Amino acid sequence: MISGGPTDSGIPEPAAHCVRLALVGDVVGKPGMRIAATAAPWLRSHCHIEGLIVNAENAADGSGLRCKDYRRLIDAGYDAITLGDHVYRKREIMETLAAEANIVRPCNLPPSAPGKSHIVVLVRQSIPVAVISALGRVFMKPVDCPFRAVERELELIDPSVRVRLVDFHAEATSDKQIMGRYLDGRVSAVLGTHTHVPTADEQILPHGTGFQCDVGMTGPLESILGRKMDAVIEATLDSIPISFQVATGNVRLHASWCDVDITTGHCRAIGRISVPEATVLAYHETLAKQRMIL
Repeated sequence: MISGGPTDSGIPEPAAHCVRLALVGDVVGKPGMRIAATAAPWLRSHCHIEGLIVNAENAADGSGLRCKDYRRLIDAGYDAITLGDHVYRKREIMETLAAEANIVRPCNLPPSAPGKSHIVVLVRQSIPVAVISALGRVFMKPVDCPFRAVERELELIDPSVRVRLVDFHAEATSDKQIMGRYLDGRVSAVLGTHTHVPTADEQILPHGTGFQCDVGMTGPLESILGRKMDAVIEATLDSIPISFQVATGNVRLHASWCDVDITTGHCRAIGRISVPEATVLAYHETLAKQRMIL
């Protein structure tokens, strides 16, 4: 297993029979959108990512996703977008959810909920990758059983689609570990989102499923879960509702990558990515200088 924190030295290329996927963790507000969009080329070139997926449920001012945010991420190079408990916070996204084939809502919402409960996108123009999103229930709003819901989605996916990634948007690590063990050997990876804190438990489970409790947040780390600290502390101490603004300091992208055998669908390697905005900007500056020379 290859595991890493900061990736200044890059990640070795995947084996010839594997495809490398990455899930970029919860994008928070304008700072998160900025680094997520500018980092996409860096992730593909520096980390050899071929299937690029992003959880964008906090992209619009820290809660929800706007149509323009969706378009910006797709234009930047993301293959698929997942969402979470704030899926409908911006009502304008409902039309996009219904119309587009590269954005997925949690599968354990009511069947009438707008959006697709799973999607299949192409990587390398020929490798189908199924993406499923599900919501946890512990310390979260009431939803259908995520385990049974994911089971139903797997039955709907063509067996020829061997590469399958589940974004489990849940609060409790126990919920996430149960999902990983429940799906071990039946999906390529179960990667957690929602808590905004990356966990150091990336692993390949016994039957070939890559797993991590949470891939972390893409946004301002000088914050409390992406929000300005003073307001969060004040609201906690005084129990008075206060509007939480998205913070701006120390913007960083967090993601997790996994190499998946395209024949078996099993995970062969997994690791973490943590990159500051300065590294991404330096990459673009280097590219610009090279173009000027040419």
